[in-house]
Amino acid sequence: MKWLAALISCLIVSAPAFSREINPAERREKSSVLSPRPYHASLPACADPAVLGDIASRFATKERRFWNSDLQILSFERVEQVAWRPWGLDYIPRRYCTGTVVVSDGYRHKVNFSIREDLGFIGFGWGTDSCVDGFDRHYAYAPHCKQAGP
Repeated sequence: MKWLAALISCLIVSAPAFSREINPAERREKSSVLSPRPYHASLPACADPAVLGDIASRFATKERRFWNSDLQILSFERVEQVAWRPWGLDYIPRRYCTGTVVVSDGYRHKVNFSIREDLGFIGFGWGTDSCVDGFDRHYAYAPHCKQAGP
């Protein structure tokens, strides 16, 4: 019983050591040698044509290169934001979205995607990460693209 009391008192005493100050990503500097500037949290909207075009382009490239398929995303429907910075202010700004895509196979599929600041090509600009349900052939976002969300 004494060991339990000692353990509880150690946890109570060390609790302040586990807490930390939240430092918004906009106020801290990135740890990059090339570009030590803060984040701005100015990401495009979920339905922005540049974002949707990037997702469609990456989908077609992946299908062609890795799966020997001519499938393409023809259109997006009901695109909406699911979460904005779901883990707090001190992480890299991210916007999570979902919607429906019409693929050239004639069917509608759910799509989950995220827009992330400074995670584009070689760390410049915003970048996207997406998963189209039914086309996650290597199960990176299994089950049913759930892991592509927040």
